[in-house]
Amino acid sequence: MAHRHTLARIIGIQRILVKYGLDDIIRATHLLRPLRFLFYLFPRRRDRSAPLGERIRLALEELGPIFVKFGQAVSTRRDLLPRDIADELAKLQDAVPPFPAEQAVAIIETAYGQPVDEVFERFDREPLAAASIAQVHSAKIRNGPEVIVKVLRPGVEELIERDLDVLRKLAALAAKYWQHGKRLKPMELVAEYERTIIDELDLMREAANTAQLKRNFQGSDMLYVPDIYWDYCRPEVLVQERIYGTPISDMDALREAGTNIQRLAENGVEIFFTQVFKHNFFHADMHPGNIFVITSDPDKPKYAAVDFGIVGTLSPEDQRYLAENFLAFFDRDYHRIAKLHLDSGWVPAGTRIDQLEMAVRTVCEPIFNKPLAEISFAQVLTRLFRVAQRFNVEIQPQMILLHKTLFNIEGLGRELYPELDLWKTAHPVMKRWMADRVGPQAFVDDLRENLPHLRDALRELPDAIRLLAERATNGNPNAQRQTEDLRQLRDELAGLRKQLLWLAAATAVAITIALVSVVS
Repeated sequence: MAHRHTLARIIGIQRILVKYGLDDIIRATHLLRPLRFLFYLFPRRRDRSAPLGERIRLALEELGPIFVKFGQAVSTRRDLLPRDIADELAKLQDAVPPFPAEQAVAIIETAYGQPVDEVFERFDREPLAAASIAQVHSAKIRNGPEVIVKVLRPGVEELIERDLDVLRKLAALAAKYWQHGKRLKPMELVAEYERTIIDELDLMREAANTAQLKRNFQGSDMLYVPDIYWDYCRPEVLVQERIYGTPISDMDALREAGTNIQRLAENGVEIFFTQVFKHNFFHADMHPGNIFVITSDPDKPKYAAVDFGIVGTLSPEDQRYLAENFLAFFDRDYHRIAKLHLDSGWVPAGTRIDQLEMAVRTVCEPIFNKPLAEISFAQVLTRLFRVAQRFNVEIQPQMILLHKTLFNIEGLGRELYPELDLWKTAHPVMKRWMADRVGPQAFVDDLRENLPHLRDALRELPDAIRLLAERATNGNPNAQRQTEDLRQLRDELAGLRKQLLWLAAATAVAITIALVSVVS
């Protein structure tokens, strides 16, 4: 039955592609190609002379949420797309066709168990914006502030599960039959994406993400995160402070307000690296529809972000590995980059490090210290893919969200301030982070964090030794000798415990004295 549903969906995808005159996609896609003849029997319902960008956008909207999100991500990369297509895909950021207001009201009233006009002093039936997963309405809390009310699209879970099933089937085929299946890990990639998209369907999770990011940037003069009104939040309804700002895509309005565009762009880079490395909690859906600019002080513009349904984190190992790669790149230490890839196991153990170093240098050196406007990222991406294929670099599914975020931010930076020197802006942030991780304060923090565990382990050790001794006495003819050995071991460990505690105390005192000297 599931197989029939998947086949029906693949046929449905083809039908929509043909409907909008996108036959070339069918001819270029191996898994769609065998059934293409079925649809040439039916007349197209849309004039093929309509602009290609418009036809692609309409097809993605009809194909559903997963395809809309793909269009949103691609729309930020105007360096990779013709301008007319990029302009059309940009409409997917906040101009997806809304669902009827009556359905939104019904969802809200079911969630609250009372009429919407009793919950809010005012609820605007006309949507403020609509996206692939949800749409937002403006409203006012009774005796409270102006808010936005985000409502999950009806039936969106079923639509996403249907397309995820198609992706799983295609990934399984790719893993089994594609020559690059093992290296690119299609099954793991789909599983990672599935976790992300399913999380986005729970608006309580998004509310929690928003609250966490607000705490992380409390008092920041670079980023503002809206307040969450928890009493009004449900899994299918989110209520948060309404943000008043200029959409970051409205460059004319930003310039007219006298906005310091260079500072805005540089702050964007610092915000990203701060989220990834200092907080290890980053907004992973940073397309222009989710970013506004507060220009009350044009010389010190402030970002305001919304829609935190997708956030990312990294393991400590991946975080440090990534940081070291960035720093090695900023320092043009290509040997270090090659060695990091080898040490991490991302390339086969027998790889010649000098050859990988040369390949990385060939790709990176031409773009170093150049502003965004002078870099052809399409060319860079092509070269990086060739290097990855040549050296069998394995895709890391846990990094996909970060890659997506970098993809969006770089595209956003290119539109905002093409003269941005990404390396000059990011390098100091990374240096500060690395100093915080390996400096004296980091050592003190680690010591303070781990001492309780060491104390508890040492406290329980005598009881563990006594238990072992009792077991040895009860069941072993050589118990007396073993008991003596265990007693001696216990005495030695007790002495060791005292030495460790004295060492920890002495170390803490020494570091404290050193810090005081530095401050003085």
